[in-house]
This record gives sequence, C-alpha cells and structure tokens, in this order.
Amino acid sequence: MNTFFTEWSKQKARAIVNFTFSIIYTGKGRYCPICKKNSRKFLSYGRPLKREDAICTHCGSLERHRFVWLYFQKLTNLFNNKQKKILHVAPESCFVPPLKKYFGKDYITADLYSPRADVKMDITDIKYPDNYFDVIYCSHVLEHVQDDKKAMREFHRVLKKDGWAMLLVPITAEKTYEDPSITDPEERLKAFGQRDHVRCYGLDYIDRLKEAGFTVKIAKAEDTFTKEERELMGLTKASGEIYYCTK
Repeated sequence: MNTFFTEWSKQKARAIVNFTFSIIYTGKGRYCPICKKNSRKFLSYGRPLKREDAICTHCGSLERHRFVWLYFQKLTNLFNNKQKKILHVAPESCFVPPLKKYFGKDYITADLYSPRADVKMDITDIKYPDNYFDVIYCSHVLEHVQDDKKAMREFHRVLKKDGWAMLLVPITAEKTYEDPSITDPEERLKAFGQRDHVRCYGLDYIDRLKEAGFTVKIAKAEDTFTKEERELMGLTKASGEIYYCTK
C-alpha cells in the first residue's frame, strides 16, 4: 500500500476517534495549552500499562507535549514575535499546525522515514551549514539512533551561537545502558523496553550533551508549574524532563 495513503488513512481515523471522544469528554476539568481546548478529563494512554488522564481528546497531546509547550511559552523566546529558523525532528502532530502557522517556511520538520516531514534527514549527517538554526527541537528520537553522540554534535554544529535546543529522551535507568550487539527486535524489547530502541538513557544523559559542547539546564514540571496548573493541564511524572541546551 502507498505510504502516503497509509499515513493519510491513519490521520483520518485518528481525527474521527478524536472527534468522537471530544464529544464524550465535554467539560472543563482539563485544559490543553496547545489546542487551547477544555475537556472533562484526558484519555488513558500507553501500553502495556495505560496511564490515566494522559492524552488530549482534541489534538492528541501527551503529558510531555503539554509540558514542552508551556515551557516554550513561559520560559523561552520562541514566541517573541521575531522570526526564527526552526528545526523540528520527528514532528509530533499536535505541534505542527500551530508552529507552521506562526513561523511559516522557516519552520522545518525533518524525519528519516515519515513522508509528512518537510525534509528527509539523518540527524547524524545534517545537510545544513554551521550556525543555521535558531531553535532545534528533538524529542524521544536519540534512543533510536545508533550513534547518538554524533547526532548531538551535529545539532550543536547547526545551532546558532545565540540559539537553543531541546533534546529530550526518556530516562529509564540510573545509568545509560547500550549494547550494539543486540539487534533482534525482541531482544531489544527485553533490554531497552522497546523493539526499535538501541539504549536506555540514565541520569548521565546530561554528560553526553555536555560532551557535544552544550550547556544544559534541566527542568521538571513539578519544579516549574504550580500544583493547580499541573492538575489542570495533566502534567505528571510522565511529562519527563526538559533538557534546554545552549552553546
């Protein structure tokens, strides 16, 4: 089946499901800062164990997406009315419409496989010049990349000297664990928690970013927003950590 048609079909099915749930979950108990819509509660999400109150019924945002968006708004210069060149790797569908509307052609989505992205990109070999992007956003991608350190160095190279990057990964261990000899999907599932992951990141993830040349600031939802804000917008431990990187 044609890849584009498959993606289109998935999007249509997702839109129908989201519309149905948006009606069922009508209310004001939760608020999504990305689509700016209320719902009675968020939907359950996850496998094998589902997280309650996790996904927006309207735009499909998860806890980490809403945390990132609020951080964008309140703690960065992203929306200061100055044009910026932005690289968004493996673009999440909830982010693309508002960012594309705000930044236009200077907002570039990139992916190695997805036909929905603006450019096909291997992040270990980025085909853009040094100091090109004002902002780079890459979330939950590096755990899929064999040479993640090279990818981090590439992000550092193409980021402007006064720019910033958010390079987010799931932290699932005390110390980063990887074994390149594990290539079988089922063995990767056992070792890393997912069939297409090549490592589990630990608390030493920040050291890899620093080795690539970044200065790193870490933020957690519980340290950034009030209890009331976290409850209203569904910010839980599943929101993860933000790694705000500068040169």
